[in-house]
Amino acid sequence: MNPLLFTPYQIKNLHFKNRVIRSSIGGRTSYYDGTVTSAFKNFEKRFAAHDVAGIISATISVNQSRTSPMEYPKLSDDCYIKPITAAIKAVHEYDCRYIIQIGDTGGATHTSLFSQDGDAKSSSTLFDLFYGYRNLHKAMTYEEIQLTIQEFANAARRVRETGADGVEITASKGYVIQQFLNPGINRRKDEYGGSRDNRFRLLEEIIIAAREQVGDDFPIGIRLSAADYNYLPLNIRLPLRFPLKHWYFGNTIEDNLYYAQKLKALGIDYLHIDKGYGFPNPKGNPGAFPIHEMKMFYNANRHLSAKAWWRAAIFNAVPDFILNPIANIGWGYVPAVSSDDAKRFKEEIGLPVISNGGYQDQDIMENTLQQGKADLLAMARPLLANVDLLQQFKQGSNSPAKPCTHCNRCIVRTANFPLGCYDQSRFSSLEEMEEQIMSWSATSDEQSID
Repeated sequence: MNPLLFTPYQIKNLHFKNRVIRSSIGGRTSYYDGTVTSAFKNFEKRFAAHDVAGIISATISVNQSRTSPMEYPKLSDDCYIKPITAAIKAVHEYDCRYIIQIGDTGGATHTSLFSQDGDAKSSSTLFDLFYGYRNLHKAMTYEEIQLTIQEFANAARRVRETGADGVEITASKGYVIQQFLNPGINRRKDEYGGSRDNRFRLLEEIIIAAREQVGDDFPIGIRLSAADYNYLPLNIRLPLRFPLKHWYFGNTIEDNLYYAQKLKALGIDYLHIDKGYGFPNPKGNPGAFPIHEMKMFYNANRHLSAKAWWRAAIFNAVPDFILNPIANIGWGYVPAVSSDDAKRFKEEIGLPVISNGGYQDQDIMENTLQQGKADLLAMARPLLANVDLLQQFKQGSNSPAKPCTHCNRCIVRTANFPLGCYDQSRFSSLEEMEEQIMSWSATSDEQSID
């Protein structure tokens, strides 16, 4: 059996030297206005220098005011193009492709300097305890929807102008497009709600507008959830949505395969498949629920609304021995969590497929490719823990010497602290862990990539 992991792959005019993509992972690597710093360039360059075939950026905001968390990058204005261009040029020096993922958090906006009405904008008005900080998500007006479509289109044009190799539109993570796609969240009665076709309309119009901006030769991919699993993580979402199956589950894989067929007809070049609704969620981020990190995050934002205050108060008041098993309902590590679903999209839709989630061991990754479940594999946390993972594979290791423990501390801490691995069990000392964290956050253009 010939190994596939280190063989090239082509999507449109995108040539990947192997099958491993660094997935979307964000960090506080921008100024407060959303302009990327040299830390952004150094962060991305380090992955490129360690043999990944491509990098998908953090979700870069298309909206000028909705940026979450703060100090994350934006592409809501032409002024952001030039600094990102410098980072992409540095990545290209290592024969690594760079795809910019664009999105809008909508009502799931996590943080803000002050509480703002715009951070509540969503498909419908509802209460969601876990996602977003505003007391209620508020339904967008028709005019706000049209503005959002134009913001995505303008951002796609800017992506091409940065010199990036492609643009990926986020239709998962519980961000605004998924808030329209998901029948448990979207309760609208107009042309953007109700039937599957109506719920798909926002994404459809975004793609059409984006394609007009970037041209037919520029790759456009969609990050899409295979299925929504609204009931995970444990949450309170009101009012109930009838039929209850929509409120409880959201879109099934059959619904999303239907969307994927429509995406193919619109000329999408690839699908990036994950699972679940919202970020974080146990299907998309298999592993543990980071109790202490969530407490820190909630405490840092409790001033923004009554909901945020009560959420923090509950987490602080309930003892850990009670809170931990309840909060971890549904969480746990599942290798190659999206691979079987990705296979269905690959076989039934016929587009190139990236599978995301639960990859770290070489044999599992190779088997996924050999079985035709995906064309490319995307990972973030394991590469954050071991930037030289591919080099360890080439040296004969099946698993890294110090594997990622899937504790999920990194994905929550990044909202308030520098991006890095925060699992002290992987380090000989606290000082070693701090040194690793700060090395990722270096701002000097002369930062070592070793």
